[in-house]
Amino acid sequence: MKRPLAAALVFSCLLPLAAEKVNMSPEKLRETATHVVVGKVVAVYARKVEDAKWRTTHYVAEVAVADVEKGEGLAKGGLVYARYWTREWIGGGDMPPGTNGHRDCPAEGKTLRIYLARNAYDGFSDENKDGGFNVIGANGFEAIAEKK
Repeated sequence: MKRPLAAALVFSCLLPLAAEKVNMSPEKLRETATHVVVGKVVAVYARKVEDAKWRTTHYVAEVAVADVEKGEGLAKGGLVYARYWTREWIGGGDMPPGTNGHRDCPAEGKTLRIYLARNAYDGFSDENKDGGFNVIGANGFEAIAEKK
């Protein structure tokens, strides 16, 4: 009697975890990205959209580029505008399976390595065809230690 109960408890605890997007490895992030930059976040802009089930926040991080590790069209000393999003369930009942968007989102003044997709698959979909830079996957921001 105890084993089935324990198994059910473990399964029910793991179920919500199975719904969230799994982090991509650094190798997979770099492989998927069309561009990889290192830079300092100058500003973060946000817009919230709400429907009956979700509150979604769309962000744009303005990043001063310190280094371009992959991709063409961006330059050291320039700016890149990186798009990303988060969402929270506001509908009734249990949240359906799915992702809540990006994690470890940037703050102004932080130096990051950012994995980006331009007109390519971004870890969520391949609908990014407007020339903008979407942050890859749920974990496309990598903190960089500040040089002292």
